[in-house]
Amino acid sequence: MEKRILGIDPGLATLGFGAVLCNTSTQRQSEPVAIVDFGIIQTPPHTEIGERLVMIHDDLHSLISYVQPDLVAIEKLFFYKMGNTIAVAQARGVVMLVLAQHRLPLVEFTPAQVKQALTGYGNADKRDVQQAVTRELNLEKIPRPDDAADALALALTAWFQS
Repeated sequence: MEKRILGIDPGLATLGFGAVLCNTSTQRQSEPVAIVDFGIIQTPPHTEIGERLVMIHDDLHSLISYVQPDLVAIEKLFFYKMGNTIAVAQARGVVMLVLAQHRLPLVEFTPAQVKQALTGYGNADKRDVQQAVTRELNLEKIPRPDDAADALALALTAWFQS
């Protein structure tokens, strides 16, 4: 049986996404996990915040229609700078709304949980996580941009936890 998992790294300026197809059967005739797609949804920096949130809403609806995930993994909100945290929280709210509109099940992971799942060490650095994503997906190079690699890491973490 196959399962499509969409990872989302929320952000207002850049929202990362990464979708993987996981083989959940006990017969491993094919690769256990493969990339469906990855990338980013970007919003213009000098655009009114409401418009940017609408862009995320609309683009995410299109992405979900294209990927057709069975499960979505999203990063739990992590506090950096207060100004940035509020914008990320607003974008994350839109993501949660779209997921609810599509009635998609979701799982949430902290950055430390993702690091632990992929590297075995909850305080691993970003490069170690990116290398683990590259290795797990049999890629020749680290996926870019970083937001997309982070989203793929979330999707892989959800697969490991299922």
